[in-house]
Amino acid sequence: MAESIDDMITKKDEFQKKANELKEKRNQLHLKSKTLADERDKLNSAVRKMRNKINDHKRNRDELNERVRHAKEQRNKLNKSSSDVKKQIGELERKCSASAGTHLNDLRKQLKSLENEQMTRPMSPRKEKKIIEIISDIHAKIKAQENLLNKDPKLKNALEEEKIIKQKAEKQHVLVEKLASRAQEEHEGMISLIRQLDNTVRRVNKIQETIVMTKIEADTVHKEFITCVDKIHEFEREISTVKSKKYKKKKSVEVETAYKEADEIFERFKRGEKLSTEDLMSLQKAGLI
Repeated sequence: MAESIDDMITKKDEFQKKANELKEKRNQLHLKSKTLADERDKLNSAVRKMRNKINDHKRNRDELNERVRHAKEQRNKLNKSSSDVKKQIGELERKCSASAGTHLNDLRKQLKSLENEQMTRPMSPRKEKKIIEIISDIHAKIKAQENLLNKDPKLKNALEEEKIIKQKAEKQHVLVEKLASRAQEEHEGMISLIRQLDNTVRRVNKIQETIVMTKIEADTVHKEFITCVDKIHEFEREISTVKSKKYKKKKSVEVETAYKEADEIFERFKRGEKLSTEDLMSLQKAGLI
C-alpha cells in the first residue's frame, strides 16, 4: 500500500530534524578541531622557540667549555712554571745554607717538630721552658738565614718571579671557576628547556591525536547528514510526484465534468432554450461557441 502524502511529510520532517541535529554536531566538531589546531599551532611555535633557545644554550656552553679548556691549559702552564721556580729557589736556598753552614729547611723541620711537641705532649715547667728557649733560638737562626738569603740577588729575583707567577696562576684559577660556572648554568638552562620541550611535544602529539579522532568523527557525522539530506530530497520528489498526479487527475476530472456540463448546455442551446451568462461562458470555455 502506497504511503500517503501526510506520512511522507512526517517522515521528511523527521529526517529534517535529524539532519539539523547532525549538522549542528558536525559544526561543533569542526569548531573543536579548529580550536585544537590553534592550540597545537601555538604550542608548535613555542616548541620552535624552545629549540632555538636550547641551541643557543648549547652553543654558549660549548664555547665556554672551550674557554675553560684553554684557561686550564694556561693555569697548568703557570703552575708548572711556579713549581719550576720553587725548585730553583730550593736549590738556591740549599746552596746559600750550605755556604753558611746551616740548612734552612732542616731548621724549619726542627722548629715544626718542637712546636708540635710543646702543644701535644705533657711536660714539666722546666722542660717546657727549655723547649721554648730552643724554639726561640731556632726562630732567630731562621730569621738570620732568611735575611742572608734575601741578600742573594738570584734568590731575590726567583722569589719575586714566584710571587708574580703565583698571582697569575690564582687569577687564572678564578677565571677557570668563573667560566666553568657559567658553562654549568648554560648546561642546566639547556637541560631545563629540554624537559619543557619534551612535555610540550607530548602535549602537541596528544592534541594532534585528538584532532585526527575529531575529524574522523566529524566525517562520520557528515556522511550521516548527507544520507539524511538525500532522504529528504527523495521524499520531496515523491511528495511532488504524488501531488502532481493528484493535480492532473483532479484537472482531468474537472475538464471531463466541464465538457459534460457544456454538452448538456449545448443540447439545451440547440433546443432553443434560454441560456444564462454562466451557461454561455461554460460553452465558450469548452470551445463549443
